[in-house]
Amino acid sequence: MLKHRLRRVAAALLLCAVLSCSLSGTASAAGFRDVPTGHWAAAEISRCVEKGFFQGQSAERFGLGQAMTRSAFAVVLCRFFGWDQTATGAAPYTDIPSGAWYAGAIDAAYTHGAITRQDKQFRPGDPITREELTVMLLRALGYSTLSGLAETLSHPFTDVSTSEGYITLAHDMGLMNGTAATTFAPDRHATREQVAVILMRLYDKLHQDNSLRLAVVTDAEEIPSLQNLDAVAIPALRLIGAGGAKLTPDVLDETAAAAVRDAAKNAGTKAILYVTGGPSALNSSVDETARLLVSAVRDGGYDGLFLDIPARKTDGGLVALTKKLDTALQDKLLYLAAEPPVWRGTGYGGYLYTDLAKYADRIFLRVDSYVEKSSPVAAPAPPEDIYFALQKLSSVPSGKLGLLLHSAANNWQNGVVTGTLSYEAVSSMLTEKGVESHYSDRYAGAYLMRGTAQAVWYLTDESVAQRVQLLRLFGADALCLSDLGSVSTDVLAALGQ
Repeated sequence: MLKHRLRRVAAALLLCAVLSCSLSGTASAAGFRDVPTGHWAAAEISRCVEKGFFQGQSAERFGLGQAMTRSAFAVVLCRFFGWDQTATGAAPYTDIPSGAWYAGAIDAAYTHGAITRQDKQFRPGDPITREELTVMLLRALGYSTLSGLAETLSHPFTDVSTSEGYITLAHDMGLMNGTAATTFAPDRHATREQVAVILMRLYDKLHQDNSLRLAVVTDAEEIPSLQNLDAVAIPALRLIGAGGAKLTPDVLDETAAAAVRDAAKNAGTKAILYVTGGPSALNSSVDETARLLVSAVRDGGYDGLFLDIPARKTDGGLVALTKKLDTALQDKLLYLAAEPPVWRGTGYGGYLYTDLAKYADRIFLRVDSYVEKSSPVAAPAPPEDIYFALQKLSSVPSGKLGLLLHSAANNWQNGVVTGTLSYEAVSSMLTEKGVESHYSDRYAGAYLMRGTAQAVWYLTDESVAQRVQLLRLFGADALCLSDLGSVSTDVLAALGQ
């Protein structure tokens, strides 16, 4: 009798053990017993581990709720950005043993600018604070200069008095939330799961799949370069509104426009009619203008319309026209160009961006080049101006925004831009004796100097990638080059990344 009871007890204990193992297996994330599947960070922890950004403290424990150390965060940054973690002794800190498992990561973080030599000690074993994490992450993204420019912008956090620019950027980009509506808790330690969530937010922004790439094309021979473009904009017509709406030829005549359009379609790329207009372009009736534009699109066999009416001072019927066009074009694309809402600190009120976004498929912001007279600067669409524009447009769905990027090289001479140069001309100048080439981190652009009186600013694959990264961080991943023929093959290759 006793034997039977003991057997039943043993069987019951064995069943409990089996059920316990089964339940813990189904109720944990990424194989970690301390991460329940219902935990708010479970999915992001699993993704971080799968992508190799994180490791658990052991095979069965993630370390949920535990603070991440400063050295561990340096290692995570290296994994995330793909930095080489070979120890080189580059970091100047006195408290990093040469054989430490994290030494190479700290060297890499220092080399890539995520940390600085401001202090002699790194404090590798200290828990990282939310402020320190924010600064290291934004510096790793290359925004140390931009953070300084954002210092004066408003943010909702009453408990932030240092690193305000970094925290403002992280908040505006949606990477870091406050602990409450008005508090950031900069001195609070960041836990391992919080870091995992922040990293996956950043990963998703940098790898979004709603990208759109197009360029203004004026020569059918440029079509073989379209492998990374979704559409071409063909500048064939100009809208005039004085005395009644009408369309006149613009850059390309009908024959040349047809050649580009046909070549684009043969290459499997959408062909968009690019229509520009002057100050009086929208003076005619909305119905009349809409009928004219829609007819031009349909009669020409285009896949859509790109309407570029620059320097609007008031809405002047643009919203009403866009609404009419959206209805009449049906399944065809509708793109608009618009000035940014702020330029060099001055607000610009000529466009009702939120209303336009209801009807247009994309709004491309024409962020002008920044030119200085006293120094050789003629940088196309500096990151700071892209940031200020996107930061002001938080009410516009991010998937509706893009950048119209001036892609021809700017020729600065004696304080003014005298014109533009082709990339072939820039390449030729780079071979000249005495010509120096440089790259500006502040303006994310390359330039060459011929003596002290001439500077030529031009796009590279790196400068385009930096602008695309900034767009993605705000959820806007559309880019239009103003002239396909003015950029190098490296830039075209970067568009596909």
